[in-house]
Amino acid sequence: MFSPYYAWDPARDPFDHCALNVVLYGRPGRFCMTERGRAALSRDADHIRIGPSAMEWDGTSLTVRIDEMTAPLPSRVRGTVRLHPGSFTQGPFTLDAAGEHRWWPMAPSSPVEVDLAEPGLTWRGTAYFDTNHGDGALEDAFASWTWCRADLSDGAAILYDVRRRDGSGQNLSLRFDRTGARRDIRPPLPAALPSTGLWRIPRETRSDDGRSRVLRTFEDTPFYARSLLASTLAGEPVQAVHESLSLARFRNPLVRLMLPFRMPRRTR
Repeated sequence: MFSPYYAWDPARDPFDHCALNVVLYGRPGRFCMTERGRAALSRDADHIRIGPSAMEWDGTSLTVRIDEMTAPLPSRVRGTVRLHPGSFTQGPFTLDAAGEHRWWPMAPSSPVEVDLAEPGLTWRGTAYFDTNHGDGALEDAFASWTWCRADLSDGAAILYDVRRRDGSGQNLSLRFDRTGARRDIRPPLPAALPSTGLWRIPRETRSDDGRSRVLRTFEDTPFYARSLLASTLAGEPVQAVHESLSLARFRNPLVRLMLPFRMPRRTR
């Protein structure tokens, strides 16, 4: 959905613009997002392959087999991620007034196993799994959004605040237990956050007491920021993964010209 090659392609064939995005924020950090053409894609009901990487669903677990190269400096990321969702939530949610953009937090808190050979990295924990699909360009429907997800003692909380280009908005405050059942959550209060340091991306969130602080900024780009926050949600102190997206900035042609620096394209 952020592919500059897709935006520049008169045919606008989505199957000719596919990528598996892999990001590691530890040491060493890695970022992979190589776009590939239709010849590198194969898929059926429970399997998708994009170049040397693939994902498959066996009815109980999702296995992601990663074999990618970073950019702009080449290094390999290779290994597997296995997600074990016990059940799925009901969904999806519609984000725009026309009903063209849908978001489904399918498994907000699921066991995950990460085993990477390159770089050598292994861990177990909980993971978040969602899906987005739409019938139009994001930048035509939205001006910006913020999203936030945090583990709770019995599941996860998710906040989604959308600002549409027509001036309207939508605020979602969601809580799910580990079975995927939706639970009530007290509407959190607006909480201000500082803009990012380099690109000055605006950040804001919500919390029980109207307070939150940035523990770490993972991504600071011209149109997108990802951060780790300390907040209080559903009565619990949490560390939440947060994102801020400025689609008004993404519309700028100069911003799109920057993307190939981290998102190379291969035909196969």
